[in-house]
Amino acid sequence: MSGFTGGVLVPLFYLISAVLFILGLKGLTKVRTAQRGNGLAALAMLLAIVTTLLEMGLVDYRWIVAGLVVGGLIGAVAALRVEMTAMPEMVALFNGFGGGASALVALSVLWLEVVETGHAGAAAAVLGPESGITVGLSILVGGVTFSGSLVAYLKLAGRIGGSPVLLPGRHLVNTALLLASAIGVVGLAFAAGAGAGVALALTAVSLALGVLIVIPIGGADMPVVISFLNSLSGIAAAMTGFVLASNVLIISGALVGASGMILTLIMCSAMNRSLANVFFAGFGQEAAASGSGEYVGVTSCGPEEAAMVLEAAGSVIIVPGYGLAVAQAQHTVRDLAGLLEKQGVRVTYAIHPVAGRMPGHMNVLLAEADVPYEQLVEMDRINPEFENTDAVIVVGANDVVNPAAETDPGSAIAGMPILQVYKAGTVFVIKRSLSPGFAGIKNELFERDNTMMVFGDAKKVLQEIVAELKELVKAA
Repeated sequence: MSGFTGGVLVPLFYLISAVLFILGLKGLTKVRTAQRGNGLAALAMLLAIVTTLLEMGLVDYRWIVAGLVVGGLIGAVAALRVEMTAMPEMVALFNGFGGGASALVALSVLWLEVVETGHAGAAAAVLGPESGITVGLSILVGGVTFSGSLVAYLKLAGRIGGSPVLLPGRHLVNTALLLASAIGVVGLAFAAGAGAGVALALTAVSLALGVLIVIPIGGADMPVVISFLNSLSGIAAAMTGFVLASNVLIISGALVGASGMILTLIMCSAMNRSLANVFFAGFGQEAAASGSGEYVGVTSCGPEEAAMVLEAAGSVIIVPGYGLAVAQAQHTVRDLAGLLEKQGVRVTYAIHPVAGRMPGHMNVLLAEADVPYEQLVEMDRINPEFENTDAVIVVGANDVVNPAAETDPGSAIAGMPILQVYKAGTVFVIKRSLSPGFAGIKNELFERDNTMMVFGDAKKVLQEIVAELKELVKAA
């Protein structure tokens, strides 16, 4: 039976797990099937873990069970308690822990096969070139992912400033660290005297490199950074799969790495910027330093005036942004949409690819409020609709609706595709103040003749608009 299990069932279960990972990833590409996709991916992971334990045979399950219980409790409590506004920070931490786990596995293999066998200074001889390279790459990519994700978490959580931190000579330092890390990886594979010391030095270099790569990146680019770090966590897992000779880990890591990189490039395209520009330009520093300029001719109104315009509208597009998440106003905006729909108004939601602080942030936020999937419309499809729309409600979005991207060649966001809300009949912008967005520049939309600023907390303003609309409906 054991021979049959090891010879047939284990590879079969790994194959099923890999297929489930692929189906789960496919399900995550659409909001409607995302929950099912997540469930399939979780099942795939459970099957992979159980199959790995079967393949290992006799192991001490006490530590494994303890790890599952402690880790499961921490994950469950964190998932239940996390606010929607803090979801990007949690995703950043998940990426970091994935990379850190990969690095620790590689270091543990090095310890067991090299240090404990009395060959601490001869890793290349014990591991061989192939294993030496994969161990080195696991440490390098995993370390960069771990420390870089922690910096991203601290920026998103407001523990450190979200603005770019441009250290003097950073490109030279990063180049030196990259060169040192490459030497370390090659050393573990081929150098006769390389061993535990080189591995520890490589770990330190990778951790420093992760910090120095992410800290110059501003808040506006955090969605791209999170996606890229997610890709790196998958690459680190795939490298660890080579270290452990685990096909399922190689496959799942490669899927995460490839899908994360594709998403990263899509988001860069949505901002009309290259990945190199995101990581090396220090976007936001110069714009913020140059000042946002003074606003002229800004028109504001109250919830009562906004309700009167909305009542007479035939179509309304709602544009959600990070401010919607901060105010926890997703349920209130859903109530407003429902009230408008009862009056025969056509309501849709315009989704910009980089709105919020992580990929798909607005989709997740609105799904929590049970907004119908078919009402969530991506930028390319919704832009032609604005010129035929009576009213637009912008809730907490800024740079993604700034016409300067199209009108000002010298703007920090010049060329970035935006939601063309300025083409609508009337635009209501719900915002606490005229403060700039992540790009640190003034928003030309606020000065347009068809724009009305509604100042205040998004949730409170929306609640007041809903109340005014109800009064108008009663009076009619």
